Parts: sequence; C-alpha cells; structure tokens
Amino acid sequence: MGWQDFLGGSRRPATGAGGAPTPDARDTETVRRIIGQLEAMPRDRARFLAAFAYILTRVAAADLDISATEEGEIEALVAEHGHLPEAQAVLVAEMARNQALLVGGTEDYLVTRQFKELSDDDERLDLLRCCYLVGAADDDISLAESDTLQDIASELDIDRHRVAGLREEFAPKLSAIKLLNRMREDQAGS
Repeated sequence: MGWQDFLGGSRRPATGAGGAPTPDARDTETVRRIIGQLEAMPRDRARFLAAFAYILTRVAAADLDISATEEGEIEALVAEHGHLPEAQAVLVAEMARNQALLVGGTEDYLVTRQFKELSDDDERLDLLRCCYLVGAADDDISLAESDTLQDIASELDIDRHRVAGLREEFAPKLSAIKLLNRMREDQAGS
C-alpha cells in the first residue's frame, strides 16, 4: 500500500458511539494534539500525517535551530504528502514544530515508533528521504542533523543499503563531507 492509498483513508479508524473516531492508546500527546486539528480526516490518516510532520521537524530541530527554509520545506512536504491545502499544512507543521521544541527526547522515539507501526517499508523510506530534504533545505546537513537522520533510519528499521543510497545521494549537502572536501582543496593548494 502506497502513500496515496493510505492517505486516501483506505484504512478505517475504530469508531465509537455515533461513528466518532475513538482515541488510540498508542497516540502520544504530540500526535493527539495534531490529530485534533485534522478532525475532518479519518483518524488513521491524521495519525499518520501527525507522526510524519513531527519526524520531519525532528530533523530540523536537531541542531536547535529551525530555519525559515526548513520550515518552508516541512510545510511543502506536509501539503504534498498529506494532500492538504497550504493553510492546513502550515498549521500542522507549526504544531509539529512546537511539540518537537517543547517535548523532544523520548517523544522523538515514541512518535517514530508509532510511524513505523502505521507504515510499510516504502512509506518509511519515503519519510526518510523527506527528512533528508528537510535537513538539506538550507544547503547543509549539520552533524547533529546527520546523527538524527541515522537515528530515525535505525528506529524505522530501514535496510542499511537503502540508507546508504540516500546518504550517497545527499552527500554533497553533509557538512562533514563539505569540510573534508575543503581540507582536500586546501592541501592541494598548498
């Protein structure tokens, strides 16, 4: 099942009296807050999108500075993958940012674990690719962002060869690679 099928609401949420979605005990406070803003969506779709947005923000917040460029990238990815209007994507991204900055830590792991439960291998790899896009949005994936990307890949149980392929694709944006290249250029110029 791909992003389109899942986000289209093909997985049905549990319902209680009157057909209202019932809360899921696995939802973290972060996921519940964002889901509350997405009430018109099927609960599973909102849960998936809430975790997706939070994990993107986790990468941007890794170096303790979420740039306007990174925020814009998160909003665009949430709109694209969530099939949301811009205003709603901005709201979801803002809530995810606020939660990431307020709670972080254990919540990072819990939300990522929940996303793993809600997704298949291709969706997890797609999320990781989006995380790399967020990290590279300002043309530099810092060491802290790189470490967070590795943590996310590990927590999502993504095959190491697929992770290596993504790292290779984004290598020119990795600050460690940039530094190494500058050192080589300086040595060659000496």
